[in-house]
Amino acid sequence: MPLRAFRIAYDGAGYHGFQRQPDVATVEDALFDGLRELGVLAADADKPAGYAAAGRTDAGVSALAQTICLEAPEWLTPRAFNAGLPADIRAWAAVDAPPDFHATHDASERTYSYHLYAPSASNDHGGDDATDAGGHTALERECAVDDGRFRAACEALSGPHDFHNLTPDDRNTERAPTLEASRDGDYLVVTVTAGGFARELVRRLVSLARAVGTGTEPLAKIDRALAPEPLPGHEGVAPAPPEPLVLTDVTYPPLSFDPDPEAAVSAREVFRERRIDRRTGARVVGQIGDGIR
Repeated sequence: MPLRAFRIAYDGAGYHGFQRQPDVATVEDALFDGLRELGVLAADADKPAGYAAAGRTDAGVSALAQTICLEAPEWLTPRAFNAGLPADIRAWAAVDAPPDFHATHDASERTYSYHLYAPSASNDHGGDDATDAGGHTALERECAVDDGRFRAACEALSGPHDFHNLTPDDRNTERAPTLEASRDGDYLVVTVTAGGFARELVRRLVSLARAVGTGTEPLAKIDRALAPEPLPGHEGVAPAPPEPLVLTDVTYPPLSFDPDPEAAVSAREVFRERRIDRRTGARVVGQIGDGIR
């Protein structure tokens, strides 16, 4: 059978990451279960022939363009693939790949977006329990960042560095990411692009940039984090929460993915419905919090 690559989108909230693990639900398990249900993967097979994935995402992390490849029959379009998948995992584009294609090793660039709740410090007009002019409570104002400081941190963290202090990995820690931040209301959308990432690196980059942006840490903390000396435990940088992180793109220079129109429309509807559900849930939680006296 020919090798085919698929773009996979998923809401990671209900999964313990992408890669298979014992006794917990993962995105990869759901993909393989779907392929078994469709008769593409034998019941006793460990994984599909020719299978590889662009990369692992941590528990709670979502994806727009996770990419997998496998030997697939011609009828396995994204729409057909979705018939075996849960609603929060959707295939939406595909392309025939050359026989030697590998979804992990052939990726030239990976891009993540992190949706950081970070009201602009310029809107902070003080106050204790009362809201400020922007409607932010004192607790919410603790999340406020200075955009200039945050962007300076992003610039300092961009480029080739050894990030051994910002990952639990103990090898292959030299990377060359590019960090950019754009404001969207009370959020900073942090876009991080590189050829590859060490474990937890994106979330620790965001965490360190946020600490500089809030004034919790000086810009010089970045020099310490990028220095050859290990950071002592009490100065370590914890990863930012995983839920706001999305794998938004994986680039393969020789390939051009073809969206499946019906699968793409269906996927958009699924995720728009989930967005409404999340907004509704936020309103419920907000009413409870606001109603407690």
